[in-house]
Amino acid sequence: MRLTLPAAMFVLVSTAALVSTGAPADDVLPTDTLRAIYIASNPVLAFVDSKSGETRGPGAELARELGRRLGVTVTIKPVQGAGGVLDAIKNGDADIGFVAFDSLRAVDVDFSQTYSLVQNTYIVPANSSIRSIAEVDKPGVRVGVAERDAGDLFLTRNLKHAEIRRNPGGEIAVGLKWMADGQIDAYAANRQRLALMAGRTKGIRLLPDNFYGVEQAVAVRKGNTVLLAIVDKFIDEARTSGLIAGAIERAGLVGVDVAPRTTR
Repeated sequence: MRLTLPAAMFVLVSTAALVSTGAPADDVLPTDTLRAIYIASNPVLAFVDSKSGETRGPGAELARELGRRLGVTVTIKPVQGAGGVLDAIKNGDADIGFVAFDSLRAVDVDFSQTYSLVQNTYIVPANSSIRSIAEVDKPGVRVGVAERDAGDLFLTRNLKHAEIRRNPGGEIAVGLKWMADGQIDAYAANRQRLALMAGRTKGIRLLPDNFYGVEQAVAVRKGNTVLLAIVDKFIDEARTSGLIAGAIERAGLVGVDVAPRTTR
């Protein structure tokens, strides 16, 4: 990775790891391009504007600004599901991936500190007796969720009585079909995605409370301590400057908050 002088100053100032690790530059960004990826179906990360064709959202803004500071070009591409993000990072097909932190995922990739918290809830049939999160985890209740999604990992650990049905593709439309067919009683996802769906679909209702604030973070290849330290420092600055808050507002997201400073 070749850096311009301003970019090199940012990198050198951002973390002592650049000096102490002695890692080859090609291990940081092997293609001289910051290759960013995100989950295609999750607008709280990034999304393609239907009118302009531009990739927008917090992930897109963060990737572009990080690339600008590093003095490199940036590509931002969608992939299928959280598994697609993790696989691309592990295989070296991407440098950074926007995806929710989970300790199970951290076995395969390294995660930055959290930059946003995304609230998760359920949609239910409009005539359902379920009125709150507390009423979901009961015997006989069937919950749909995207397979390998952060909500799936959380619910697998925390639901004690309800049955989980996993949606391999992750499309909420599949969950709606299951609900219409009477195969599930509730479908779990982040509030932004469910609010969009509830706004244009009759016969469903969004629960008013949340079961989990998902920690959105940046994944890098396991062991790439230099890039990870750069990203962590950048997130600190993006939080302080208001970049993260502004990106959330400009994307028109609901149920998404700027995360406080965290450490892994």
